[in-house]
Amino acid sequence: MSQAAVVEQPKPPADQSDGPVLAFEDVSIHFEDKVVLDSVSFKVVKGETRVLLGPAGGGKSVLLKLANGLLRPDSGRVFLFGNDVNTMAENDLLALRSRVGMVFQESALFDSLDVADNVAYRLQEEHIPENETHDRVVEALRFVELENTLQKFPSELSGGMRRRVAIARAIINKPDLLLYDSPTGGLDPITSTTIMELVVKQRDFYSTAAVLVTHRLQDAFLLATHRYDKQANKVEPIANKGIDPHTSFMVLNEGKLIFDGSLKDLVHSDDSFLQDFLA
Repeated sequence: MSQAAVVEQPKPPADQSDGPVLAFEDVSIHFEDKVVLDSVSFKVVKGETRVLLGPAGGGKSVLLKLANGLLRPDSGRVFLFGNDVNTMAENDLLALRSRVGMVFQESALFDSLDVADNVAYRLQEEHIPENETHDRVVEALRFVELENTLQKFPSELSGGMRRRVAIARAIINKPDLLLYDSPTGGLDPITSTTIMELVVKQRDFYSTAAVLVTHRLQDAFLLATHRYDKQANKVEPIANKGIDPHTSFMVLNEGKLIFDGSLKDLVHSDDSFLQDFLA
């Protein structure tokens, strides 16, 4: 793995509170004349996974960019680890993002780098020693069951394998928050299940707070109804049709957050839009 010469990164700001990992307070944003998010409020606490559902074009990916400080809202406030993202200098915000892992919709791997350097990219930015970087890359790739792909390039991998590499890159420094932007988009059902089982494994192994955007109801329900058994090293349904208590759901429609609650409340909602959406 090559060691890129980069500017030393500032240390992340400390938590400003013992409150939520991520919080939106009446957040709105529009592009030209289109309102994308309209007074959206929610929070994510430590160890919690929030599944964000909604029709295509409903602002789900924009919400993730706001969460990571890649966009600033027109009104309202976004708090990341207790820090008001709206008022932070870019240099401080860059440091804060080092505590966030992001899995992009199309993997967003660097085509010119092999798998090892793709996964190591953030560690190289932080000037982690090469031996330690190698060990952590192997560990992350082993977690996603791709430890034998170190020297392969993204073009040599299947779509599902690229998503798994993207997950390895996102978890390489054990982030405090993970953002998944449609991690199974464009994949076949079997491969999608493999990816979602990795998300379940990460959730239950590390208890990392997460927001997962998806348009696939089967993926969302798998996440809520399955758990990772560390002893058996496999993902299996929760006994007695149970539901993971740390996984909850939000639904965006036309820029508004129209639902925020448990899977049980979602499937039993009498809201006509939610009924049609789930059907």
